[in-house]
Amino acid sequence: MPGGRLNQQERQQIAAGLADGLAYAEIARGLGRPTSTITREVTRNGGPTGYRADLAHLATERRTHQRRRAKPRSTPSPTQPDGRDADAVRDYAEMWTAVLVQQGLPKMMSRVLACLYTTDSGSLTAAELVQRLGVSPASISKAITFLESQQLVRRERDDRRRERYVVDPELWHQSTIASARANDQLIEVARQGAAVLGPGTPAAVRLENTARYLRFVSEGLLRAAEQAREVLHMTSVTGEKA
Repeated sequence: MPGGRLNQQERQQIAAGLADGLAYAEIARGLGRPTSTITREVTRNGGPTGYRADLAHLATERRTHQRRRAKPRSTPSPTQPDGRDADAVRDYAEMWTAVLVQQGLPKMMSRVLACLYTTDSGSLTAAELVQRLGVSPASISKAITFLESQQLVRRERDDRRRERYVVDPELWHQSTIASARANDQLIEVARQGAAVLGPGTPAAVRLENTARYLRFVSEGLLRAAEQAREVLHMTSVTGEKA
């Protein structure tokens, strides 16, 4: 059933599709499911290279059982003050977290970032993060320190002098610029190596080509980031064709 939970046969089809190198969207079309369902299923169960249908099915059954024990069956899905389904928001935040972990961000840092991005204000205090994520203040402090070092969050004080942790559009731009600039040292070292190993030698040519490639990519990324910067400040979202 398209709107229900994935069954074991569908998970086997997902595993087969991943083995064949199919994109999530293509697997979703074959199952008559939204692409987001496939993305969430795979990212929560080992990723595209570690996904196993049987293990994914058992893990889902275990999570479902744990939720049923924690919440009586008669309890309806909670609704937030803004009208959103709290369960749907939580599931989406979990998917966000799983994707960030796959991108190399530590899990706690990923949870904090996903939590911040799924709030309309884009900012929360340490106490609010502790309450929402059910972790210790020390865990939040460590995560924020790391995210600040990566220029993914910033601190500010509100009118009550409370410290708040904020995500805003400019942070993605700054992070992109920092990523492009990080190649500068690699480029310089590669060019020095080309000079040391002697012009025209295979090793020197390899290093010089590496430097050229990284310089081209960095310059292209910097140009694209500046050209696309205004997109981060759009006040409404419009549908885009894939």
